Amino acid sequence: MGTLYLVRHGQASFGSDDYDRLSPLGQRQSLRLGEHWRAHGLHFDAVYTGTLLRQRQTWAGIAQGLGSSLEPHEWPELNEYDSAALIEALHAHPSAPAHTPQGYREHFRLLRDALRQWSAGVLTPRGMGSHADFVAGVNAVLERVRTLHTGRVLVVSSGGPIATAVGQVLGTTPETAIELNLRLRNTALTEFDFNPKRHTLVSFNTLPHLTQPEQAAWVSYA
Repeated sequence: MGTLYLVRHGQASFGSDDYDRLSPLGQRQSLRLGEHWRAHGLHFDAVYTGTLLRQRQTWAGIAQGLGSSLEPHEWPELNEYDSAALIEALHAHPSAPAHTPQGYREHFRLLRDALRQWSAGVLTPRGMGSHADFVAGVNAVLERVRTLHTGRVLVVSSGGPIATAVGQVLGTTPETAIELNLRLRNTALTEFDFNPKRHTLVSFNTLPHLTQPEQAAWVSYA
C-alpha cells in the first residue's frame, strides 16, 4: 500500500504577461506547505512534477521548507491545458482585462465553456491534443505510480491533471471533473491510497498548512 499526494501549484501570476511563474504569495504558500510537512515528519520516496515553471517553482518552495534534496521526475503529462488556446478557440473576446474582477469572472466563465466543448470533442484548440489524449496522459502517470512505488509519492501539478485524476479514480463524467478543477485552491492537497491494482480517494482540495487565522488571506484560486 502506498500514498499519493497531489498538490496544485502555488498562486501564479494571473493577469500578467507571464502567468507561468509563482507570485510572491505562491512562493510563500509553497514554502509553508513544506514547513508543515517537515513539522509532521513527512518524507517522500519520489516526487513528480510537470515541466511548467510554476509547478517546478512550487516543488522548489516545498523542498526548501521540507529540507528535501530529492530531484523530481518531470513528466509533461502533468502539465496543464492551455487556457488561452481554449478560450481563443471559442472565438470569444473578453470585454475587460483579466486582472479586473469583471475580467476574472469572464475568464473562468469562458474557460468552463471551452473545457466542456473540448471534452466533448467539439473544440480543437491551437497547439493542443485531444481531451482523450490529456486523460490518457494522466492515467499513464497514475499507472506509473501504482507500478513502481509502494511508499509516499508526491505529484506537483495543476488543476486540470489533478481533477482529471480524481475523476478517473471516482468514475465521474468530464463535466464533474471540470467543476472539481475550477474549485481547486493553490497548494491544495489531494490524497490517494494506492496498491498495484487501483487508487482510492482519501481527501480532496485540503489546506492543512493554512489553518491559522492570519493565513486566511493566503487562500487563492488562480
